[in-house]
Amino acid sequence: MKKPELLAPAGSFEKAKIAFLYGADAVYAGTSSLSLRTRAEMQDNNLKDTIEYAHRIGKKVYTAINIYAWDDSYEEIRNQAKMLSQMQVDGIIVADGGVVDVIREEAPNIPVHISTQANTVSYHAANFWHKNGAKRVILGRELNKEQIRSIMENKPEDLEIEMFIHGAICFGYSGRCFLSDFLAGRSANLGDCAQSCRWAYNVYVEENNNPGELMPVEHDDKGTYIFSSKDMCLIREIPEIVQMGVDSLKIEGRLKTEYYLASVVNAYRNAIDDYCKDPEHYDYTKYRRELEKTKTRGLTTFYFNDRNNQDIQELDGKQYNLEYEFGGKVLTYTPELTTIEIRNKLSVGDTMELIIPNQIEVVEFQIEALYNTETGESVDTVNPGKAGQSIQMKLPVKAEKDWILRRKKTK
Repeated sequence: MKKPELLAPAGSFEKAKIAFLYGADAVYAGTSSLSLRTRAEMQDNNLKDTIEYAHRIGKKVYTAINIYAWDDSYEEIRNQAKMLSQMQVDGIIVADGGVVDVIREEAPNIPVHISTQANTVSYHAANFWHKNGAKRVILGRELNKEQIRSIMENKPEDLEIEMFIHGAICFGYSGRCFLSDFLAGRSANLGDCAQSCRWAYNVYVEENNNPGELMPVEHDDKGTYIFSSKDMCLIREIPEIVQMGVDSLKIEGRLKTEYYLASVVNAYRNAIDDYCKDPEHYDYTKYRRELEKTKTRGLTTFYFNDRNNQDIQELDGKQYNLEYEFGGKVLTYTPELTTIEIRNKLSVGDTMELIIPNQIEVVEFQIEALYNTETGESVDTVNPGKAGQSIQMKLPVKAEKDWILRRKKTK
């Protein structure tokens, strides 16, 4: 069977390296101001470094210019297209038909990928984009498996299909939403979403006998997040998706942490490889357990299995994980002491897990001692006070640079 590409988000050069380390075949990143995540730390020089690094290790980078552009954006779009052509990016993700035309004019050698923002939910739409120069379309997340299968069976043979398998679901249709612009003056379609769908709302009704008098609708403490959705998770459905022949499986989250990337990419990398190697014994539960250790909302299959699925609302409205958090990242390893860049409070006695690339089983251990990196003095606890702060500890196994550690929270 054909093994699909595993595509991960890269909000920065460092995050791209983590994604590649933990098994991504490709990453997608934004340009500095023309993608739907303008708050991601990926400026033009970081993007150049990312592309060069990826090509050295045989990986790919796709870059998004997927805003819905006003006319006054097109000069910058032309300049970005020329720059990306010179950088030899592996694909440009586009939603706006006008931007597609500009990319084909200014970067004719770069494949065009049609963003999920374009709402491709039929093989008719997929065929339209193919006729207009697209090499790949990224399907809308609203599709169920029968609809995806129909697209796969009726699309042009040389048109690639990409779909989301994990991450946040937008309140809007395939991400096209005006709520943020309306409430906060920040357009989601120009890369500056305020995530208004994640806010808590109070609901009032006008009392019939007293016009103009508003009465609050009673609700419990979980009833105010009326727009916020759970996160998509299709780890159980990997066999069906691979069998369909989908070309690329995409993880959402350019603003997520390196810890999130390591955990999620590693889980799906192992799931895809294990299924392709031994389809009869695929057991999604061990990968699901790893995914549940990340900071996330509730998980849902959205509409993939059932278009009538109602289990999509996140009533708590927030990302959370009660048991685990980002502990740190390996900087340098020696058998005696390993230097760790810390991301949360660490104490002697804490239970840690080392996430090993291309291995679903983690290495669990307890911190026996901590040492100040500069003085070598023993300390009981360390709190992250500045970016890049480090501590030293002994690891139970050999580790490599950039391997991620998670900390099990104390009750």
